[in-house]
Amino acid sequence: MTDQDQKQLGTTLWGIADQLRGAMNADDFRDYMLSFLFLRYLSDNYETAAQRELGPDYPRLDKDKNGGDRRTPLAVWYAQNPDDTAEFEKQMRRKTHYVIQPAYLWGSIAEMARTQNGELLHTLQKGFDYIENESFASTFGGLFSEINLNSEKLGKAYEARNAKLCTIIKAIAEGLAHFSTDKDTLGDAYEYLIGQFAAGSGKKAGEFYTPQQISSILSGIVTLDSQEPATGPKKHLDSVFDFACGSGSLLLNIRKRLKDAGGTIGKIFGQEKNITTYNLARMNMLLHGVKDSEFEIYHGDTLTNDWDRLREMNPAKMPKFDAVVANPPFSYRWEPTDALGEDMRFKNYGLAPKSAADFAFLLHGFHYLKPEGVMAIILPHGVLFRGGVEERIRTKLLKDGHIDTVIGLPANLFFSTGIPVCILVLKKCKKPDDVLFINAAEYFDKVKRQNRLLPEHIDKIIDTYQFRKEEERYARRVPMEEIETNGYNLNISRYISTVQAEKEIPLQAVNETLVELTQNIAVARDKHNAFLKELGLPPLP
Repeated sequence: MTDQDQKQLGTTLWGIADQLRGAMNADDFRDYMLSFLFLRYLSDNYETAAQRELGPDYPRLDKDKNGGDRRTPLAVWYAQNPDDTAEFEKQMRRKTHYVIQPAYLWGSIAEMARTQNGELLHTLQKGFDYIENESFASTFGGLFSEINLNSEKLGKAYEARNAKLCTIIKAIAEGLAHFSTDKDTLGDAYEYLIGQFAAGSGKKAGEFYTPQQISSILSGIVTLDSQEPATGPKKHLDSVFDFACGSGSLLLNIRKRLKDAGGTIGKIFGQEKNITTYNLARMNMLLHGVKDSEFEIYHGDTLTNDWDRLREMNPAKMPKFDAVVANPPFSYRWEPTDALGEDMRFKNYGLAPKSAADFAFLLHGFHYLKPEGVMAIILPHGVLFRGGVEERIRTKLLKDGHIDTVIGLPANLFFSTGIPVCILVLKKCKKPDDVLFINAAEYFDKVKRQNRLLPEHIDKIIDTYQFRKEEERYARRVPMEEIETNGYNLNISRYISTVQAEKEIPLQAVNETLVELTQNIAVARDKHNAFLKELGLPPLP
């Protein structure tokens, strides 16, 4: 599928959402729209695998012929082979990692919508329950918990809600009919819709969405060899962790970049506090072809660290990750307690202030980084220069040689805030005894009210990091002695001048120009006075 087709698919689906959401706000409708897109993907992927598994026994139906069977081929096969379905599902679980019974496939649901079947709502609810609890080897409890099929926003009575769902699903089915439905295409459409909903909903939705261009920078950094970036991408990352993963797009971006470079990832780990976003992330993983055994997303609070997997006290068993990435909420207010002060994540550094948990998030991720790993985190510029306990944490990280690179980005890149942000790259073992500063704040493309990084801007940042390049007014390697002299303040403007040098003025050339202009004025004045004299008018002085 071409880029134009992908954009057209996204635009088609967004048009349906915009047209049909009616009284619903964008956030509510988003959950319905994305869930139906998810069901479409699961169904298509499952039916393709079923056709491969059954071979010549897979029913061939012609729905277009008058009186043609409108059931899905799999529904026909189930009806014809009741004694074989258990063995078939066992095989599908082994090969595809999940099962969907024919009644809950998208084709069956779409047909119910097309015929305005009064049982659609009931069937859809049973289908969602089935997928959450029975489809996969690991249960996906609550996957559709944000979708209330009995919401009055769909209609006051059952009949009205059922009719509304029929209209929505029929429109989506028709909108998708002309497009490829492979995982990359639908995955791109899913990401496009998340972005559109984020743009349309402002701050609330923007909290769970990291713009793709920023994801590309982080993924470009952490997929390079952590100790010798100049040698290029790693061939394998055993584990990647995003402790504020939102909809999971950053993790997926890393996976795609590594695969495109011929590499592999062992397992993806994510954590997300918001239940809606947590469900989006799980759907997003499956929608992009990540098997349920290849990822683990946990619903919980990162700062209080309520994930049992991460609370392992035995250093030999404590999980550590090759790459840690995050775009946590900026300057988030939190409740640092005495108990947290003794927490293994913060004990050696101190607790971030109540007014801004930025360093608490950073230290959490850094704690779980492997000695040879790399971490890239998006934070507000305040972490670079704020005083108090933040200054003490920053100073210790610098003295211990953990801060590798500071990248300043343009303002207005996010839907949720217009402030400029920075990326900090951290390593537990880094070779250069300096800090690379990159000032990319002036490199962007302005689109209406939003700024955007173009591919060349992204490539320039990654290339500068990879080869540790220096460039006037853009990038500089700063020795630790100079940073110490500046009181461990990392404000980028202290190390990279952003002031344009004044142009040197050639005085001799300017003087010659002025003399010539004066002579030309005198000649023009004399000529003009001659005309005035002929007219009997007084001359100019």
